[in-house]
Amino acid sequence: MNDTTIFALASGGARAGVAVVRLSGPGAGDALAALTPGRNVPAPRKASLRDLHDPASSETLDQALVVRFPGPGSFTGEDVVELHLHGGPAVVEGVLAALGRIPGLRPAEAGEFTRRAFLNGRLDLTQAEAIADLVAAETSEQRRQALDQAAGALGQIYEGWRSRLIAAIAHVEAGIDFADEDLPEDIDRAARDALAVLAGEIAAHLDDGRRGERLRAGVHLALLGRPNAGKSTLLNLLAGRDAAIVSETAGTTRDVIEVHLDLGGVPVIVADTAGLRDSTDAVEREGVRRAAARADWADLKLIVLDRTDWPDVPDDLRALAADGRALVLVNKADLAPVDGLGNLDLDGAPVLALSARTGTGVDGFLARLTEAVRGLALAGAGAAPGPTRARHRHALEEARTALAQALDGWSTRGPELVAEDLRLAARAIGRITGRVDVEDLLDVIFADFCIGK
Repeated sequence: MNDTTIFALASGGARAGVAVVRLSGPGAGDALAALTPGRNVPAPRKASLRDLHDPASSETLDQALVVRFPGPGSFTGEDVVELHLHGGPAVVEGVLAALGRIPGLRPAEAGEFTRRAFLNGRLDLTQAEAIADLVAAETSEQRRQALDQAAGALGQIYEGWRSRLIAAIAHVEAGIDFADEDLPEDIDRAARDALAVLAGEIAAHLDDGRRGERLRAGVHLALLGRPNAGKSTLLNLLAGRDAAIVSETAGTTRDVIEVHLDLGGVPVIVADTAGLRDSTDAVEREGVRRAAARADWADLKLIVLDRTDWPDVPDDLRALAADGRALVLVNKADLAPVDGLGNLDLDGAPVLALSARTGTGVDGFLARLTEAVRGLALAGAGAAPGPTRARHRHALEEARTALAQALDGWSTRGPELVAEDLRLAARAIGRITGRVDVEDLLDVIFADFCIGK
């Protein structure tokens, strides 16, 4: 338990009808008493109307609803007080200034309330990360993923795996410590079989196409094609605004231009890139290089063809469609009809016809694009949650490697080394939820939190 009491504006900083100031720590109750002299202590978890006064000058600061949450049954596990103020900046600033003059209180750092909740055992690290994700969520699917994780869906999986590893370690070490005893004949085989099942579960969990990470950070789409194929027009249509300059002059787009979209509840980052062609212009060549680089790591490529490039697609554009990450758009369908594209593909990539200028075919394209994006970011109904951060994946890879080493050397490396491999696997998984070796990670994990959480 911390011996300092922290406070911060827990609601947004903009002008609003109500602003919430939160206090947490052993001095939260005394601070409330100092702000409300002569009044009784409010009942726990019951909103009470109080006049707030500056302890130094006795000036009335506001009439507010106050709520008291005694520890350990609070969000942080400490004594917590919330002040529900009128949301004017002068009111908020006056209350914060008064709190800052009370001995033993200090402003909270970013994420410090949630960090205290973790340190006091109120939630694990996956739940703490989910709170930050919930605050930052911009789409409905991001919100759902964050809520599931905050409820413990991911942490329960990892803690279950860790418990099974600990049980296996106990069986292996029993064989070491009691080698001369009459242990059950099948204890060794049972432990090995259980670990083989666990290894398969971890492998399947990692083989999720990074859906959780994509949903949290956004699916990356790259618009690729020749100059004047209509990529920038398509970008503006998707964005609903003039995000990119559209000109009949070829090579207008020299750099990567990004817009952020919500497609079917999934965050999407669409990148308009320079037209792919040979050029003697140094700036345009750099733009083409950046376009090729974006194509390499994009989750999905939208290859935009001019009507005149179909069906004789240039080899370099055809190659972009051959890796299963592409959707081909035959643009400018308003200039000449494009027939027979309903069931066609280009080296496995679906082909759609549209006119970004007139909107013909756009509805069908958006439906197909939304389906593709949701397939990249969302698991099927009833599927278990997957990793949502790179640190989860890294720790699970460590655990899988250590577990594989234990299983491969079960009969040849000796039980002492096998047990150590299993301990390494359990420790790696424990780092995800915060059960072991996480002190050096806390500053990194909580660095992106906002003040007041």
